[in-house]
Amino acid sequence: MTPPDAPEGMAIAGTKGQRSAVLSCSDNSSTSSLMTLTKRADFLRAARARRQGTGSFLLQARKRNDDEQTTGIRVGFTCSKKVGNAVKRNHAKRRLREIARHILPELGHDGWDYVLIGKAVDTSARPFDLLLKDMRYAMRKVHGEPKQSQP
Repeated sequence: MTPPDAPEGMAIAGTKGQRSAVLSCSDNSSTSSLMTLTKRADFLRAARARRQGTGSFLLQARKRNDDEQTTGIRVGFTCSKKVGNAVKRNHAKRRLREIARHILPELGHDGWDYVLIGKAVDTSARPFDLLLKDMRYAMRKVHGEPKQSQP
């Protein structure tokens, strides 16, 4: 459904090179190296690997074996019913997707799987800049990298 005050050409994707809001949100051009985990087995393998909890989510990370044919960074997101109803779970997952989009291309390692698990109140309520800070902290801890000094 198009908002009443939206420009005429924005309603249909592909009209004069314009894209609808739905299509532009799902565009992964900036995260071309990120792939999404979809198989339960991948989530279970990540659950048995490294993990780091933060104030707002849990990060699980696993280096893939050489026999696995995929390259690049893969990421998965999950929120249990403890987070809340479907609306709250989806809100938490959207926030987790956004911090992954910002941080993983920068700090993620090629050939690794990452799973972000939302927490009940904290994932949705925490300010976004603190979510980003938590993600950077968790990535440093998982990979054992020292904290970079601030100039």
